[in-house]
Amino acid sequence: MTPWPQVPLGEVLEESVDAVPVDPGATYPISGVYSFGKGLLSRPPLPGSQTTYKVFHRLHSDDIVMSQLKAWEGAIARVTPEFDGWFLSPQFVTFKPTKVDSRYVEWFCKQSSVWTELMSKSRGMGARRDAVSPSRFLSITIPLPPPEEQQRIVARIEYLCQKTELLNTLHSGAIAEVERLLASEEMRVWPGDALVGAKSLEDVTVFLARGRQSEQGPSEHYLIKTQHVQDRKFIPSRMTLAHHIAAKVAPESLAQPRDVLIACSAAGCLGRVAYFDQADTIASTDTHVAIARANRDVILPEYLYAYLRSAQGQYQLKSREKGDWQREKVGFRFTELNVADMRLVPVPLPGLKEQRRIVDHVERFTQRIDALRNFQSQRALEIAALRPSVLNHAFSGQL
Repeated sequence: MTPWPQVPLGEVLEESVDAVPVDPGATYPISGVYSFGKGLLSRPPLPGSQTTYKVFHRLHSDDIVMSQLKAWEGAIARVTPEFDGWFLSPQFVTFKPTKVDSRYVEWFCKQSSVWTELMSKSRGMGARRDAVSPSRFLSITIPLPPPEEQQRIVARIEYLCQKTELLNTLHSGAIAEVERLLASEEMRVWPGDALVGAKSLEDVTVFLARGRQSEQGPSEHYLIKTQHVQDRKFIPSRMTLAHHIAAKVAPESLAQPRDVLIACSAAGCLGRVAYFDQADTIASTDTHVAIARANRDVILPEYLYAYLRSAQGQYQLKSREKGDWQREKVGFRFTELNVADMRLVPVPLPGLKEQRRIVDHVERFTQRIDALRNFQSQRALEIAALRPSVLNHAFSGQL
């Protein structure tokens, strides 16, 4: 085939900004642009009296919109019909296609190679403030096949990407089913009936408390925070307490091997549990993480951990949260899991021999689930690579 000519975007797009003076008495439908080529987004309507902008940029169908602040991160989109007549702040620039199919430009700008090139052309102070000027955007070169070929390529890309989205949907369903299998087995092991007359978390622990000290500094004493308590996994901390603060930590508040760590606050973290297994590490928790130390005369630490991380244990922990996540911007401590409520968490308590059998059974089942998770993770990587591959083939004339 004859190679397509490579032309600057400036030859097929022209800057076309429809600047509208802001009327304090009007309300404007406001849009935005997602990063990573994900298109336009809608924001709440904005009264003109509540902005300092003197003008807004009005959108028109099939225009190409670029965020000057985030173009290097893929914040470039085509204006679809539902956003016709909406508005953006002046940091967004719009371009009108003149000699090219707007959908062809849209897909071209979804390539990470384009974002990388824009990053090299950006200017500013620090990565999060790098800006791309319209002239630098228009200097990017694009392969330009004939109009009918552009349309064929767009149709082919959209068909293949629809198939990719279907695979994503099926994959998400498979992941959800794997998680349901595990939760179902855990609820079978610890059904609601098993909680009737059960001991409380306070009854089966010799220590249950949140940390107190968090001032950091150079020492040999490590600080455990919510970020170190991942789902079913402890991430060793590299943070350390200041010497004079570490001296205030009571001996019983030091994390011991086989302690269960419970995240008590922060959105997305509350209720997560992890198993502390660092035998030669001096560490304690801050106020956002509790230590539950098993009374080994009545409960195996492994059993306590298996129960608290299970679907039943997670429900019993998370259902006791207090506060309002909507106030997180004011202070995320507004929603938390306090120690008084954790003490009341019911813990089914069979004999030690039966506890060991349950731990072994749940561990074997979890290992099988983990194998399925790993398989699904590999499939996810393969699916994620499909769209970049499609776009690379499309704009190199191989699709």
